[in-house]
Amino acid sequence: MNSLNILKQSTIVHLCFAISYFTSGLILSFLQGILYFGLKPFHKQLYRKINYYLSYSFYCQLVFMSEWWSGTKLSIYIKKDEYENYYGKEHGYLIMNHSYEIDWLMGWQFCDGIQVLGNCKAYAKKSIQYLPPIGWMWKFSEFVFLERSYEKDKEIIKSQISEICDYPDPVWLLLTPEGTRYTKKKHEASLNFAKEKNLPLLKHHLTPRTRGFTTSLQFFRGKIPAIYNIQLAFEKDAKTPPTLTSLLFGKPVHAHLYIERIPVEKVPEDEAEATKWMHDLFVVKDKMQDSFMNTGDFFSESGVERVEPFEVPRRVFSLINTLGWAVVTLTPMLYCLLILLLSGKLVYFSIGSIILAAFYILLQKSIGMSKISQGSSYGTEKK
Repeated sequence: MNSLNILKQSTIVHLCFAISYFTSGLILSFLQGILYFGLKPFHKQLYRKINYYLSYSFYCQLVFMSEWWSGTKLSIYIKKDEYENYYGKEHGYLIMNHSYEIDWLMGWQFCDGIQVLGNCKAYAKKSIQYLPPIGWMWKFSEFVFLERSYEKDKEIIKSQISEICDYPDPVWLLLTPEGTRYTKKKHEASLNFAKEKNLPLLKHHLTPRTRGFTTSLQFFRGKIPAIYNIQLAFEKDAKTPPTLTSLLFGKPVHAHLYIERIPVEKVPEDEAEATKWMHDLFVVKDKMQDSFMNTGDFFSESGVERVEPFEVPRRVFSLINTLGWAVVTLTPMLYCLLILLLSGKLVYFSIGSIILAAFYILLQKSIGMSKISQGSSYGTEKK
C-alpha cells in the first residue's frame, strides 16, 4: 500500500475533512440566513444569484471527494446534440431511480460538469430542514419540503414550484418517485401494492408514487420546458461498493448515467393519463436496469435506442474550493485543539477530546443517513 492510499484511509484525515466540511457548512448557512432575511425581501433575484455560489461552495466539497479524492468515473449516455443545446441552459425537472447510497452524489457530480450544481434542488421531508448544516442550506435554497399530507403538500408544491420557476438561472429540480431506496423488503411491499392496484410489476424498482409528480406537473407546465429521465447503474459485480464510505477511503467506483430529455408537452395533461405515463416510464427504466444487470449495457436487452457514452471533464473548482476551506477552517481549529489537548489540564484536554468526538460522530451520522438501510418505509403510506 503506497503512502497516498494510507493517507486516504487515515482517521485523522477523515476527521480533518469532517471539521472543514461541517464548519464551512455552518459558516455558509449563517451567511445564507443573513441574506435570506436581509436581502431576499428587497432583491430576490440578487439573493438567488449570491446563494448559488454559497450553495455551490458547500455541495462541491462532496463532489471533490468523489472526483478528486476517490477518482470516481462517470460515464454519461446522452444524445450529443441535446447535451450541447439544452443541458445547463434551461430549467429541468428530473426523474431518477433511487437504488444506490450515492445516487444523489453522482447526480451532483454531473451537475457540476454542466454548471448547475448551485441551483440543484429536490423534494425532501420537512424534518430535514432543521438539521444543520445541510437542512439549513436547503431551507435557505428554497427546496420543496413536504409533510406527507396531500392537502398541505399540494399548497407547498404550488408555492415552491412557482418560486423555483422564477429563478434567473437554470434550476434542476429532482424527484425520486420511488420515495425511498430499493431494498428486497421494500420491493416485496411494492410488488404487493402493484398487484392490488393492477400496476406493472417492476423487478429493479419500487412502484413509483405518482401524486407528487402529477400535482407538480400542473404547476410547472409551460414554465419548465423539459423532464430529464435519469437512469443510474453500477456494475453488479464491482469490487468496490458504491457507498460514501468507499469514496471517503479514496476507493473509486464507476457510475453509468443515462439521461433522456423529454419535452413536457409530450406528457398528457389529464391526471390519470399522466399517472399512466409515469408507470410506463418506469417499465422502460426497469428494462434498462435489467439489461445493465445482465449485460453491463443499458441497451442490449431493453429495446431503448443506443446512445454512446462519453465523460464530462472534471472541473478544477471543487478542488480549489475544498482546499481553500481546509486552510480557512483547519488552521484556526487545529491550532485551538492542539492548545486544548497539550495544555496539561484535564478540563481543557476533555473539551478538545469532546470536540473531536463530536466531529467524528457527525461524520458517521452523515454517512449513516445515506445508507440504504436508513431509508424510509415503503408500503405503509398511501401513494
